[in-house]
Amino acid sequence: MTSLLVVGGDKIDKLADKLEHHGFDEVIHVSGRKAKMVKTNIPQKVDLILVLTDYINHNLSSVIKRKANEQSIPICFAKRSWSSIYKEVEKIFVNQE
Repeated sequence: MTSLLVVGGDKIDKLADKLEHHGFDEVIHVSGRKAKMVKTNIPQKVDLILVLTDYINHNLSSVIKRKANEQSIPICFAKRSWSSIYKEVEKIFVNQE
């Protein structure tokens, strides 16, 4: 996997650095704070979607999940802590092998 879409969170610079260190070439961030984010499309080049559940509402979470399923993009949900994120991303890697 090379690109990751992170939905939620405000400042993810340190998380993005860690994710890039663990093999992602590009980390795209969408804060998910505004209501119009529900209408946002998922970029075509995304290989995995990570939803930070601490920072988005249920409606946006549902919409992102539906769009990811329509495009056959793996999706994982985690809290903002690195241990939670790492655990969920590793599950995706293990399932794809």
